[in-house]
Amino acid sequence: MKERTDRRTGRPPRKSRHPARALFWRLFAINGLVFTVGTFVLALSPATVSSPVLLTEIPVLTVGLALIITANALLIRKSLAPLDALTTLMRRVDLLRAGDRLTDSGNGDLAQLIGTFNEMLERLEAERSASSAYALAAQEGERRRIARELHDEIGQSLTVALLGLKRVVDRAPEDLRDELCSAQETVRASLDEVRQVARRLRPGVLEDLGLHSALSALSSDFSQASGIPVTREVDTGLPALSGEVELVLYRIAQEGLTNVARHSHARHVELSLRQERGQVMLRISDDGRGGARKEGAGIRGMRERALLIGARLTVDSPPGGGTDVRLVIPPARG
Repeated sequence: MKERTDRRTGRPPRKSRHPARALFWRLFAINGLVFTVGTFVLALSPATVSSPVLLTEIPVLTVGLALIITANALLIRKSLAPLDALTTLMRRVDLLRAGDRLTDSGNGDLAQLIGTFNEMLERLEAERSASSAYALAAQEGERRRIARELHDEIGQSLTVALLGLKRVVDRAPEDLRDELCSAQETVRASLDEVRQVARRLRPGVLEDLGLHSALSALSSDFSQASGIPVTREVDTGLPALSGEVELVLYRIAQEGLTNVARHSHARHVELSLRQERGQVMLRISDDGRGGARKEGAGIRGMRERALLIGARLTVDSPPGGGTDVRLVIPPARG
């Protein structure tokens, strides 16, 4: 007979239990055991209690009560220890950092509570990943549309204007030629800027020539725009990567270099993509001021993209030590 499984988790469904009731009976049993043992010890010991209580008997009763309370407190504290770990996990959990789970410590009464909480995290991470994938796909589609309009409409219009200015300059009198040449250079600079924006929005090099050429072009454009030299190291023996993974690698490299230009005040940047122990690792490191305390929209966007392909993103930014961004893609996602 085939065993039933939970459609959301793929595991057999847990038996229907009530954690509150189970915890009540555990505490009841602990208290009952402590007082039962205390009663037997009192019954078998030579100690006696007079009526009324003598002053010499008060220290014995006090010590016995203290021992019972201490033993009860220690047993209850050990029984409820998983709740402290669960509370700590609730405070630090971040859906952009997947895989943070609470292990079952062997406490049978709280195992269902811990398992249910872990299953809830799995569902939330799956839903966050699905929603992020939808949002990023819509974002990429909008970027392609805007890039196409910039290239096909605004770019062509500026090209027509540039050609028209060239004809006017050729026929213009000498006293107007300098001003027309200046306007011509302004239009040409605007056309180049429009083309650069279109390339940033839609990485045509990535689609046409592959990831290696796209990272080379990205590094060259970054150095030209910011004046910061980039040392690039891309392993030519990388495993075959899907288009989705290549796009995530390109976008994270693009965002990492953008953050360097905006915030780091660096003099040099290193960009590398290589394979280590079966994993593909992208690294962007700089020699800037570091000390990034809060994660802005850029880094959180990078984490969302990493979560989309099941990769792990780490950002190390000690004060004065530059910033090191690493994206590690497990072999199964390559």
